[in-house]
Amino acid sequence: MKKKNKKRKILKAIVIILIIGIITFLILNQQIKNIYVINNSILSDQEIIELAGLDDYPKLFSKSSRIIQNKIKISPYVEKVKVRKNLLGKIEIEVLEYDLILKDATDNKIYLSNLEKILLDDKIIGIPTLINYTPEDILKEFLDKLKTIDKDILSKISEIEYTPNEYDQDLFMFYMNDSNYVYITTTRLLNINKYDEVLVNLEGKKGILYLDSGNHFEILE
Repeated sequence: MKKKNKKRKILKAIVIILIIGIITFLILNQQIKNIYVINNSILSDQEIIELAGLDDYPKLFSKSSRIIQNKIKISPYVEKVKVRKNLLGKIEIEVLEYDLILKDATDNKIYLSNLEKILLDDKIIGIPTLINYTPEDILKEFLDKLKTIDKDILSKISEIEYTPNEYDQDLFMFYMNDSNYVYITTTRLLNINKYDEVLVNLEGKKGILYLDSGNHFEILE
C-alpha cells in the first residue's frame, strides 16, 4: 500500500511538472496579437511599432520591456516610455513626447521643450516659425518662457520676428494666424496667454496688440 501511495505521489509530481512545462512553453512561445500605442501625437503608431522592432509581431517575450523602451527612446521626440504586456499576447506602449515649441527658419531646425534642436520634419505643423536671427542668450531666455505658453495659444502664432529697439533688446513681433500682430518682450511673454480674452473686446477688428509696455491695441485700416 505504501509503495502504491509513493508511486501515486511520484506520478502526480510528474504530471504537475509536465503541466507547468507545457504552460511555460506556451507562454514563452506566445505570439504578439495586439499592439496598442497611446498618448502619441508626433510619431504615428506605426513609427513607434517600427522603432520598437515589433513590426513583424514576434514572440511576446522575445524582447524585454526594457529593450523595447530603449529602442523607442532613440527618437528625439520621446521623453518617456512605458511598456506593459499580458499573457494573452497584448502589448501596450504608453509614450510621453516632448512638446514642439518653435521652428527656426535660419537653419530649418526645430526646438523641442527640452530645448534640444533637431532637423525639421515635414510632418510638423501648428507651431510658430522664428524668421530671423536672434542672439543666443536672448533666444535661450525666450525659449525658456515660450515652452510654458498654453498650447492652444502657441498654435495661433504663425511667425515670430526678433525686433529689438533702443529700449528693448528682447522685443519680438508675433504674426498671428488671424492676421493680428503682437509686440511682446520676453519678460512679459506670459501675457500672450490672455490673447483670447483680448480678442473678445476687439469685435473682429484687426491691428497691432502692444503687450511690451502696457496693453493697448492699434487698429489697422
